[in-house]
Amino acid sequence: MSTEHFMVKNKPKIVSIGGGTGLSTMLRGLKMYTDRITAVVTVADDGGGSGVLRSDLNMPPPGDIRNCLLALSETEPVMEKLLRHRFSGGRLRGQSFGNLLLAAMNEIYQGDFVTAIQSVSDVLKVTGKVLPVTDEDVELVAVLENGQKVFGESNIGHCLSRYGCRIETVCLRNKKKPSEEIVPVKEIAEEIQQADLITLGPGSLYTSVLPNLCVHQLAEIIHKAKAPVVYINNIMTQPGETDGYTAFDHVQAILKHTCPDFIDYCIVNNRKIDTPLLSKYIEQDAEAVPYDSGRFWQTRISVIEKDLVGIQDNRYIRHDAVVLADTILDIVNKVRMKDSAAVSEEGVLLYQPKRSRKK
Repeated sequence: MSTEHFMVKNKPKIVSIGGGTGLSTMLRGLKMYTDRITAVVTVADDGGGSGVLRSDLNMPPPGDIRNCLLALSETEPVMEKLLRHRFSGGRLRGQSFGNLLLAAMNEIYQGDFVTAIQSVSDVLKVTGKVLPVTDEDVELVAVLENGQKVFGESNIGHCLSRYGCRIETVCLRNKKKPSEEIVPVKEIAEEIQQADLITLGPGSLYTSVLPNLCVHQLAEIIHKAKAPVVYINNIMTQPGETDGYTAFDHVQAILKHTCPDFIDYCIVNNRKIDTPLLSKYIEQDAEAVPYDSGRFWQTRISVIEKDLVGIQDNRYIRHDAVVLADTILDIVNKVRMKDSAAVSEEGVLLYQPKRSRKK
């Protein structure tokens, strides 16, 4: 049997958990290697256009879902431009057409948001699946170090500046049924159990990554899965959320919300950020996340150091999608090398990352 046949048959199944622009950026890189991707996306957003639709139409926030659908889609450039379009005036000012499409589908399917997403996925020829972490109406709650509680995702980003206190933990509250547990969408457990690799992030620690792990039993399902868990550390701090955080501080927050051996691999940026854009971030109280390598020695986490810095639209510092995807596929290969099924009779790896130019 040829290596090419093995490559098609053995594409890795990756479950990526998170939200925000970080997750969608990573998905664009991963889809170059495999169509077996499942994005599990937070639904705690209550600000901006998503918050308006959530309040007016009593539906989950569509913004992060929309970004992931577009990242995994094979649409024509004109269609992608249409879905990204934001209205500039009137009552729809600031609203995204892609959000409105999801809202319309949700109404057509009588509030079945998962089916609505699947229908939009079919239209956009999406690679893999996009699933909301839960289909319940949730509110994100932060508990600060002084014990004070802050309600709502849009307020949590101002914790340090507004309340002068760091975040201790976050949790989710069922808005309609406060006494009941918030459960994950049923498909997610099966997707995780079948995964070759599970990724967390990149994205805002307390408002994009951790809200998913606060869903009842989801962290336990992930921990019990056979697949290794990879955390992609942030490049920049999030003002109001992770001011002054190092790379290990991010990891420590995840372990505090889960268990000491929850993360198997951590991908960190180890290169100095050298771009004029950095000054704009500093003005907004964001800074490069320092890599404090010595603190990782106290854990069993395998740390992978890479130059992860990419520039998007000459405006934003983001993870380089190609470098990140290469690194994730390297981990998959390393894991599969431990299993005889990962190598053909000739001893050739089943799939090779497309090497980026960065060293």
